[in-house]
Amino acid sequence: MFGFDSAFYFLFLIGVLITIHELGHFWAARYFGVRVESFNFGFGPQLFGWKSGGTDFCVRALLFGGYVKMEGEPFGDATAVHEPDSLLFKPRWQRLIVYFAGPAMNITLAVGVLTGLYMVKFPKPPDTSISGMVGKVMPGSPAERAGIKEGDRVVWFAGMENPTWPDVMGKVLGYPEQKLPVTVQRGKEQIELTVIPDRNKSDGLGSVGMWEHTEIQVSEVEPNMDAANQGLKSGDLILAVQGQTIRSADKLVELIRASGGKSVSVTFSRKDGPPRTLAVQPAMTDVEGKQVWRIGVRLQPKVTYIQLGPAEALREAVRQNIVYASLIYDFLGGLIERRMSAKSIEGPVGIAKASVNAARAGLPEYLQLMSGISLNLAIFNLLPIPILDGSIILMLLMEMFIRRDFSKQVKETVLQFGFVFLIAVVAFVLYNDITKVLSKS
Repeated sequence: MFGFDSAFYFLFLIGVLITIHELGHFWAARYFGVRVESFNFGFGPQLFGWKSGGTDFCVRALLFGGYVKMEGEPFGDATAVHEPDSLLFKPRWQRLIVYFAGPAMNITLAVGVLTGLYMVKFPKPPDTSISGMVGKVMPGSPAERAGIKEGDRVVWFAGMENPTWPDVMGKVLGYPEQKLPVTVQRGKEQIELTVIPDRNKSDGLGSVGMWEHTEIQVSEVEPNMDAANQGLKSGDLILAVQGQTIRSADKLVELIRASGGKSVSVTFSRKDGPPRTLAVQPAMTDVEGKQVWRIGVRLQPKVTYIQLGPAEALREAVRQNIVYASLIYDFLGGLIERRMSAKSIEGPVGIAKASVNAARAGLPEYLQLMSGISLNLAIFNLLPIPILDGSIILMLLMEMFIRRDFSKQVKETVLQFGFVFLIAVVAFVLYNDITKVLSKS
């Protein structure tokens, strides 16, 4: 399914994230004088390694992951408490920082990557005159059943006033088969409605069958098709087809395919010039094994990119990560409340596919994916699941509260339970990934 380049993009992405995470633990431990016995890239049998500063650096056979082994970790023996370079010798607040440093580095990476990206290429927010406007409603969809129409503006959605489109879609994805109140502006009238997202069978996420109003631009014109013959060019802004306003690429595709092969009128503008109309003849072409009418253009939402200053780029990067973190926690809450399916969890195969697609789309998309997965990794590690950083942090906080250590037996039981639980989670995620691949094959 994947070639060498696919494996490279995936392993590079995971390698960077895991290395950054473990470097956080490593640097914090060394700062507080804790001896780091080994820094491991991967798990399983050692392939090769070297020694530096009293630490063994090892590259192991299974590259998915990594860990650092500190003196006295995880709980050590009775003598470890009295050894100055042991983790257990250090006060609890220092141990707390050592374990928090890994997730903190992933959060720093997530913010830092977006900050650098936004200083070079930041998507300018859409025109406020069309922000939150519905561009396409699929026939028979939950949105249509709720009474939502093309051209409506969403002014209130599930407790959010004047939400952005990502806000709306985040709620939709996380609340399948749940009643979500929505208020739309239609002309001068505000209409209160209720939409109930369908649950996708493949991943358990919600969907409503509506898309945001975006200005649609031609990204590529195919040679030997009538769009090219009539003079359409890359960068042209599509305004209307057959007199109907185009608010989404899906609407244009729908009108062309419904033409039955008859000539269609395409209204467009070029470089903010006056509107122009051409008659374009569709041709029957093969698309994913199906014969459909096309005029020979590839489309994309119109996006204007700008460069932000360092301070503004940092603020926007922090804001985006806060929004994304809230979506992650909402997703986790959905799993606990059983309103979302665990099928929506992506494992190594899903991440590999996403990394390949992002790399092929370009460096900005790849960096955005890296930022998102890094934040995911940080939040996952902070969960109070035994064997993860979050459980050890929680245990240290509880010990600080009761002012005594838990017994070694209690700690070892928690560790063993966590190991079994983590293996079960990994097995489920792999099974889930394989099932998704087989269902699409």
